[in-house]
Amino acid sequence: MLPSISLNISNFHEYSNSILKQNGGTIIFEGPWLTNMKIVFTSNAMNVQHITSTKFENYGKGDDFKEIFEVLGDGIFRSDSHKWKYNRTLLHSVFKQVSFQTFIHKTFEAKVDSCLLVFLDHACKKGLQVDLQDVLQRLTFDNICSIVLGFDPICLSIDLPEIASEKAFNQLEDILLTRHIKPRFLWKLQKWLQIGDEKKFVENQKIIDHMVDTQIKCIRSRQSEIKSKINMQDKLQQFDLLTTIMNTEVEKKEQPNSIDDKFLRDTAINLLAAGRDTISSSLAWFFWLMATHPFVEAKILEEIKENLPSKESNWKELGKEGLSKLVYLHGALCETLRLYPPIPFEHKCAMKFDVLPSGHKIKSNTMIVYSLYSMGRVEEIWGEDCLEFKPERWISNKGGIIHVPSYKFIAFNAGPRSCLGKDISFTEMKMVVVAILLNYHIQLVEEHPIVPSLSVILHMKHGLKIMVKKRIV
Repeated sequence: MLPSISLNISNFHEYSNSILKQNGGTIIFEGPWLTNMKIVFTSNAMNVQHITSTKFENYGKGDDFKEIFEVLGDGIFRSDSHKWKYNRTLLHSVFKQVSFQTFIHKTFEAKVDSCLLVFLDHACKKGLQVDLQDVLQRLTFDNICSIVLGFDPICLSIDLPEIASEKAFNQLEDILLTRHIKPRFLWKLQKWLQIGDEKKFVENQKIIDHMVDTQIKCIRSRQSEIKSKINMQDKLQQFDLLTTIMNTEVEKKEQPNSIDDKFLRDTAINLLAAGRDTISSSLAWFFWLMATHPFVEAKILEEIKENLPSKESNWKELGKEGLSKLVYLHGALCETLRLYPPIPFEHKCAMKFDVLPSGHKIKSNTMIVYSLYSMGRVEEIWGEDCLEFKPERWISNKGGIIHVPSYKFIAFNAGPRSCLGKDISFTEMKMVVVAILLNYHIQLVEEHPIVPSLSVILHMKHGLKIMVKKRIV
C-alpha cells in the first residue's frame, strides 16, 4: 500500500479522505514486508468516541508516538498515565485562574494592537503583498513566548526578521510528519548517521532548547521571590506561565521534585507548540474563507458593529464579554475548524486487544490514526452539504450556538484529553478577526495556489498571499 500513498503524497489529505470514504470510514494500512508498519486509519465517529472516551484507558500515546515526537519530552501531549494526569491537573489549575486568564487577554490584546495592526497599516500604505499565514505565525509565536516564558522574541515587526527559534519550529513540524511515512528503521538510521532530515531535526531541536533553557534560567533567578512570596500580588502583571506553575506548586507543597528544569522545559515546548500553531493555522484558513465568501464576511462585520458600544468605538472596547456575544463569528470559526482542523491527524496506540464499534479487531501495540480532516467531511455527521462553508449550520433557531459532541467535532480532541485552552483559543481568534475586519479588507493575490501542506499542522503549503486595503467605514 505504500507505493499508492507515495504517488499521492502531494494531495495526501484528499487522497486519504477518499480512501476512507470508499472503505466505510476505516482501513488497515500495511507497509512493506519487514517494516512493521500496520496502522488502523479511521474517520468513524463511533470509533473515535470509543478510543477517546469509552475505552480511554486502553488507548495511550504508545511507543511509536513517543519515538516520533521525542522533542516534546514528558510534556502533556506525549505522556500517558500518571505523568499525563499530573500535567493535566497542574495546567488545569493554572488555566482556570481568573488572574491568569486576564493576563493572557491583556497580553494578546496589546500584541495585536502594537504589532499586528501596525504591520498591516504599513503594508497597506506601501501597497505590499503580504503572506498573512507567516504574519499570523509570527504574531502567535511572539504571544505564546510572552505568556509561557515571559519573553517576546519580536518576530512580528515591519521588517519581518528571521528568528532562528521560530524558523526551527516550522522545520521540525515538517520532519515530524515524514517520520510517520518513512519506515521506522530508515529514519532511525538517518538519525544515527546524522544525515538528511534527521540531522536538521537535531539542529532545530538544539535551537529551541537553547531559547527555552535561557528563559528558564531567567525564571530561576526569581525563585527566591517565589519561595518567599514577598509582594507576589504586586507582580501579577509580570508573571508568565512557568512562574505561575512554580507558584502553584509552592502553595500546594506537593511533589516539589517535579518542578525541575526538565519538567519546565517539557511543559514549555508543549505549550509553545500548542499556542503558536493551532491558532495561526485556524486564522489563516479563516481569512481565506472570508475572502472567498464575502457574504459571510459582511455578516460578521455587521455583527461586530452591532455589539460595539458606539460607532466610534475602538475594537478593544468589546472586551471578553462583547466577544462572547459574537455568535455568527463563533459559528464561522467552528466551521473553519471543521473543514481545516489545525491538527489533521491524531495518533493512538492500543494497550490491549480490543474490537472497535466498526468491527475491526485491534491487537495490542497497534497504531491507530484518526483523521480529523476527514471527519469534517463525513456526510453522515454533517449532511450532503458537508463540503460547503456554512456558519449557519452552527446556529440554532433561537440564535444560540448548536452543541456538537466533541467526538464528532474533533478539532479540540475529545474525552479526558480535550483541549484545556479551547475557550482561550476562541477568545484570541475572535480578537484578531475583530481587529482586522474593522480596520482592513483582505484581498487575495490572484492565482496564488491554496493547498494544505504535508505537515503535522495543517498550514497552507504556499502561504496566504494577500493585499491589505483600508476599510472605509
